[in-house]
Amino acid sequence: MLSKRAKEIKPSPTLTIDSKAKAMKAEGLDVISFGVGEPDFDTPENIKEAGIKAVRDGFTKYTAVGGTDKLKDAIIGKLEADNGLAYGRAEIIVSCGAKHSLYNAMQALLDPGDEVVIPAPYWVSYPEQVALAGATPVFVKTLEADRFLLTAAAFEKSVTGRTKALILNSPSNPTGFSYDSEALGRIAEIAVKNGIYIISDEIYEKLLYDGARHVSIASLGEEVKKRTIVVNGVSKAYSMTGWRIGYAAGPAPLIKAMTSIQSQSTSNPTSISQAAAIEALTGPQDSVARMAAEFDKRRGRIVEALNSIEGIRCIPPTGAFYVFPNTRALYAKSPVISSSSKLAMYLLEKAMVAVVPGDAFGDDDFIRLSYATGIEQIEKGVERIRAALQAL
Repeated sequence: MLSKRAKEIKPSPTLTIDSKAKAMKAEGLDVISFGVGEPDFDTPENIKEAGIKAVRDGFTKYTAVGGTDKLKDAIIGKLEADNGLAYGRAEIIVSCGAKHSLYNAMQALLDPGDEVVIPAPYWVSYPEQVALAGATPVFVKTLEADRFLLTAAAFEKSVTGRTKALILNSPSNPTGFSYDSEALGRIAEIAVKNGIYIISDEIYEKLLYDGARHVSIASLGEEVKKRTIVVNGVSKAYSMTGWRIGYAAGPAPLIKAMTSIQSQSTSNPTSISQAAAIEALTGPQDSVARMAAEFDKRRGRIVEALNSIEGIRCIPPTGAFYVFPNTRALYAKSPVISSSSKLAMYLLEKAMVAVVPGDAFGDDDFIRLSYATGIEQIEKGVERIRAALQAL
C-alpha cells in the first residue's frame, strides 16, 4: 500500500525521544528532557503583540506564496546588516520554518544520481531530505579534535563527478561548533572550482559564545554567493518555534523553482506569523542578546557538570544550545549501555532523563544534550545521569 519513499523514510529521532519523554510526563513521571532543540523562553512581547495586531487588523487571508513583500524586505535588510549580503525580492522565499526551506531547496536542486556531501555528525533531517529528492547523501566523518568541522582536504576527497551540493550548518546542530572565515574560504574555493552548490543552514547564527563571530559563506565573494542557498529563520533566535517561519536566499531561478514547489504543497506561510516575523527582524533586538547570555551561562554549567562524570568528555561548544559529549569510554562498562542508543534508553528509563543518541547524527561515540532549559533542571538532570551511571 505505501510508496517505496514512505517505507524508506525514517522519523526524526529527536522528535521521537521528545514524544516519549512527553508521554512519560503525561503519566505523571518527573522526566527531565535534554532532547528537543527548542528555547524554553517565551516569544518576546513585542513580537507576540505584532501577531495579535495582525489578527485584529484582519490580516488572516492568503498571502503571496513565497511571503509578503514587507517580510521579504525585512529579510533583505537583515541579510545586508548582519551578513553583508545584498539580495532582491526575487532571491528570497519565506517558508513554513527553516526545515521547510531546506526541503524546498533539496527538491528544487537535486535529481536521482546526484550526490550531496554531508559532514558527520549532521542534523538528522539532512540525509532524509536528500533521499526524498532521490539523491544520495555522502557522509564525511569529522573529528572531535577538529571541533567536528569539515576540513577542505576531506571535502575535496569526497568530491566526485556526481557531487551536486554540500550542506553546511554553522553553528552546528548537534555539535555546537561554527566555522571561521578562513575555513569557509577554503571550502568555498573547492565548491566554486567544482561547480558545487552550498546549502548553508545558519539558523543558530545569533547564538555564539567566547567571542566567536558568525560568517556566512555566501559573503566571501560573488562566485560562491551565486552557488549558495542561505537558509535561516526566526525559530531559535527569537524563540518562535511554533510560529513556523523560515526563509532562504539564493539565485533567482532556484528561488523561483522553490516557490513553485511550495505553491503545490503548503502555499504561503501563515499570514499572522509573517507579521510577527517582521517585528522580530526589524524591532528591538535586546531579547536576543538576553537569551544568548543566558544560554552562555547554561553552557558553562552543563559542560562543567558533564566533565565531572567519569567516562564522559565534553568540549565547550562555541554556538547554538547543544553539547555533544563523548561517551565511548562508558560503553565497556556494561552491555546495557554499549551504544549511544542503549545509553539514551537506559537514561530515559532508569534516570528519567531524555538525551538523543549520537548514532542519530552519524556518530555512535556521542550523545546530544540540549541546554535550552533552566540551570536548576540542568543540574538536577546531570546528577541523575551521574547516579544512573554509578549504579552500573
